[in-house]
Amino acid sequence: MVADALIYHPTVSHYLKFVATTVGRDKVLRTLQYFSRFLAWYLYRTNHPQSSITPFETTKKQFGLTRKLMRVGKFVEHFKAAAVASDAKSVDPVLRYTAIGRQLGYAGYMLLDNATVLDATSIKKFSASQSLLREAYRAWFTGITCSIISSLYSLYRIRERTTKISEKDGEGVVERKKANKDANAVKIQLISDLCDITIPSAALGWANFDDGFVGLAGTLSSLLGVYTAWKKTA
Repeated sequence: MVADALIYHPTVSHYLKFVATTVGRDKVLRTLQYFSRFLAWYLYRTNHPQSSITPFETTKKQFGLTRKLMRVGKFVEHFKAAAVASDAKSVDPVLRYTAIGRQLGYAGYMLLDNATVLDATSIKKFSASQSLLREAYRAWFTGITCSIISSLYSLYRIRERTTKISEKDGEGVVERKKANKDANAVKIQLISDLCDITIPSAALGWANFDDGFVGLAGTLSSLLGVYTAWKKTA
């Protein structure tokens, strides 16, 4: 009876839906990857022996490679999303162009990242790999920047919308709740993007963030991604 109660519990069904999605698995692996990056940095800075640091460095490397393989071919999805955004003529111009920029940035990142898979897996090493990675980080930085601009603009528009809402009737109360829900979703995306932008910034040498800071920022954005993916599969 206890086993049946556990097996058929709604949370178990929700979990199975979550892990069945590529996004869900990727976000969990990403969380472990970046938290391992932070732990490796912390243990090194606190003078722990290399034997204590190596497991976390290996986790960071192997999970990063696993995620790279999971991203193979994903650039097509972002190119299609950019095309769909381009065709959405009725959408606010700022949101439309930032959506196009975001998706093209992510598509460029994925495409260039995919081009380094053979080198990363040591199947075929080639000297241009590092140059391709740098260009991939530039594309990712561009995509995140567009996403941040879009989020800030969306929050501005939502704030404008809420000032015009009257809660004297039931319709106004519902509209207020919807606006608050939209604002919370945008804020989560904004925080995630602000965390993520530290990764390409540090990799390109544009900001002096150490592995500890980047690791924590990546962990936070990953946990927000897990939370969002979990809610979507509810």
